[in-house]
Amino acid sequence: MDWVPKTRLGRMVLNGEITTMSQALATKLPLREAEIVDILLPDLKDEVIDVNIVQRMTDSGRRVKFRITVVVGNGDGFVGIGRCKGKEVGPSIRKAIDNAKLHMIEIKRGCGSWECGCGTPHSLPFEVTGKSGSVEVTLKPAPRGITLAVGDVAKSICSLAGVKDSWGFVGGHTKTTVNYAYATYNALKKTSEFRVTEEQSQKLKIVSGPVMVHMAEQQLDVPPAQED
Repeated sequence: MDWVPKTRLGRMVLNGEITTMSQALATKLPLREAEIVDILLPDLKDEVIDVNIVQRMTDSGRRVKFRITVVVGNGDGFVGIGRCKGKEVGPSIRKAIDNAKLHMIEIKRGCGSWECGCGTPHSLPFEVTGKSGSVEVTLKPAPRGITLAVGDVAKSICSLAGVKDSWGFVGGHTKTTVNYAYATYNALKKTSEFRVTEEQSQKLKIVSGPVMVHMAEQQLDVPPAQED
């Protein structure tokens, strides 16, 4: 490919030192190039959550811009959210997708409901709560077969993250779609921040990241390294 990485993490991916998204996030290096995600997660899906028209009056007349919110995920443990503002819808969506890739997180899944004992990571391992603005979203583990008993915005994000069953409770001004989306994203982010013991991991069947691991193909014709 013609991509020339400009960051240390990008060079490590291109050289084949990092082959999975989990390894890339574990380095704690900043994710500043969308091409890294394209290589490590080629099966990524995206969905436009919100399209908002922003108008401003100037001396030359009315100017209109579009503010786009997009969620991306592979449906197997990784999800990201991004926003962009531009004069045209198409380029703004593409830029928002790239921004969402730069905010990719790895979530934990499990079988945390006391009503279920299937032993597969189909739901959440424990209750998590996220907040953005006035909106507060609480996601709880649900038994297998319940599917996503949450709102449409939260359903899209949870589905792209790979959560198949969950109860959801929302408070605040949920008509603010952007805050609703970010509150759900922040709730899922909490799963990766909580520390769990080995005993808890085995009991709740907790899996961090993907169940089916994708390994990036080693790149050839590596260009000379560049400084950050």
